Amino acid sequence: MHELSPAERELTLLDLLDRILDKGVIIIGDVTISVANVDLVYLGLKVLLTSVDNAEKLRGNREQGNREQGNREQL
Repeated sequence: MHELSPAERELTLLDLLDRILDKGVIIIGDVTISVANVDLVYLGLKVLLTSVDNAEKLRGNREQGNREQGNREQL
């Protein structure tokens, strides 16, 4: 198998950003701050990073799925 040279493997920041916006990335995390086993602060994080075009497609697919589910429930 042919190995790529370091120059061929190098990914520029612009290439990385283009891939992320094209495919989309979801970041989910939880942080709990506690003292003496008593939870004081809970932070929930949900981030979707994608292009506007992809976000509109996702929203359209979700709305279409909701309409189809509503139609099935009416039957």
